[in-house]
Amino acid sequence: MFSKDLFGAIVDSIHDGIIAIDPDERIIILNRSAQKILKIEGEKALGKKVGEVVPNTRLPVVLRTGVPELNQLQELEDTTIVTNRMPVFDDSGRIIGAVAVFRDITEVKHLAEEVTNLRELHGLLEAIINSTQDAISVVDAQGKGILVNKAYTRIVGLTKEDVIGKPATVDIAEGESVHYQVLKTGKPIKGVPMKVGPNKREVIVHAAPIIVEGRLKGSVAVIHDVSEIKKLTEELEYVKRRMRHLEAKYTFDDILGESRAIKEAIEAARNAAKTNATVLLRGESGTGKELFAHAIHNSSERRHNQFIRVNCSALTDSLLGSELFGYADGAFTGARKGGRKGLFEEANGGTIFLDEIGEIGLNHQAMLLRVLNEKEIIRVGESKPIPVDVRVIAATNINLEKAVEEGRFRKDLYYRLNVVPIYIPPLRERKTDIPILAEHFIRKYNQEYGRAVEAIDKEALNVLMEYDWPGNIRELENVISRAIINMEFGESVIEKKHLPRFYFHQKRGDSSTIAGGGISKPLKDILEDAEREAIKEALEKTGGNRNEAARILGISVRNLFYKLKKYNL
Repeated sequence: MFSKDLFGAIVDSIHDGIIAIDPDERIIILNRSAQKILKIEGEKALGKKVGEVVPNTRLPVVLRTGVPELNQLQELEDTTIVTNRMPVFDDSGRIIGAVAVFRDITEVKHLAEEVTNLRELHGLLEAIINSTQDAISVVDAQGKGILVNKAYTRIVGLTKEDVIGKPATVDIAEGESVHYQVLKTGKPIKGVPMKVGPNKREVIVHAAPIIVEGRLKGSVAVIHDVSEIKKLTEELEYVKRRMRHLEAKYTFDDILGESRAIKEAIEAARNAAKTNATVLLRGESGTGKELFAHAIHNSSERRHNQFIRVNCSALTDSLLGSELFGYADGAFTGARKGGRKGLFEEANGGTIFLDEIGEIGLNHQAMLLRVLNEKEIIRVGESKPIPVDVRVIAATNINLEKAVEEGRFRKDLYYRLNVVPIYIPPLRERKTDIPILAEHFIRKYNQEYGRAVEAIDKEALNVLMEYDWPGNIRELENVISRAIINMEFGESVIEKKHLPRFYFHQKRGDSSTIAGGGISKPLKDILEDAEREAIKEALEKTGGNRNEAARILGISVRNLFYKLKKYNL
């Protein structure tokens, strides 16, 4: 068994506060962290009834009932703690005490930095260690495992038998052992990301040396499972995307360029903003149609009301109707009780931006035509019309006239949408704006990546000016972003060598076969060749991850699948 001094050193090294009581409710353990959090002196508190020291404690209740209380909030004057209370049993199952392990939630980021040798820890100390929800791993001075708690087994996926007596690297799937680093340096380490266990669970590890009487006895690591944090982060990103639908962020000042083509588009959009007329934004993918939609809304009388963006191609045909127009209670299996408002109702008094309008089916085109003609919607599963006052801005990158001829798009809807058509020029028609746009993206990614890039040199700029940009501004932004990533931290000017190599060979005329000084391919084929190569490069860069490739290319996953099929990739 371990000595009393060693036991005291272990308990006092733990960052969480610890109080233990005997069967008479008297305090038998009160570590330094508990004294600090409770603002009491240990010598005066030991031996006293716990209720006299901590008036609102529930440790006596746990002692009487034998029922643990986990993750409980407790108010202590001006301090709020989260506490775990556990009964302590002897070998015969008789309650011999109770222990509370608690943490000041205002200092929740602080972790235990010092714990001593835990080789022969049993009974009360084991209950203390097992009461924490974080995984704990302890090794001796030689780096051999001597203790893990229950949370460790749950998070890492290894049993005590897999770890005890084994090297500190036994649980590591990816990364370096923090235990060995602590044993080598004698200093604590915080916030080390790694993957552990057979399932390669992503965790963050903090480790500290165990020092007893000035001697290094081992290392203790606290392992935090970050999968829940990642889930919350993803949910936050979803909320942020949703908020983006409800708030127009951009104005005409955010649309950069001095070329005649872009100035004409901006002037037409400014004039459209003064009216409530339906606007149809025409242009290739990546030209900035959404910026124009934001800017028109923010310059209109509706700017203080909702702006909602709907990507029509991202919604299946079965979902589009209920999303746009809402549904009644019991309209279909899985419908929310009481029904739900559609996006047109949410946008009432404001603007709805229907991106990729050419992708919606004929049945929903008829429903949309009713909104434009009658200024009312009918929820799915209802017959009662609901009046709405919504300004519609639509956008498309397809040839709607051809779609009308082929019967894929209603002629009457086309005329209702095409009230104020605005053509957004592709980047190849406004190449004089490339230096301005490149400078803007350099500033943007300096902030995002924490860099200090000052400019792009003439040779690199010439490469950009000679390329025809089938992906338009979105592709240019991607190229600048990747160029900055390719730079060393000491470099401040983007050079040709930093650009993705694909663009070295895409100079004007280089993407087609040159015969007798002329181009032997039509422009359509040239653009398709460039698009095919861009998709192949994106897939290679992402290891075949189509979702990530679509993000890099600035297109929807659905659009990427269409292009993969089109180019037989």
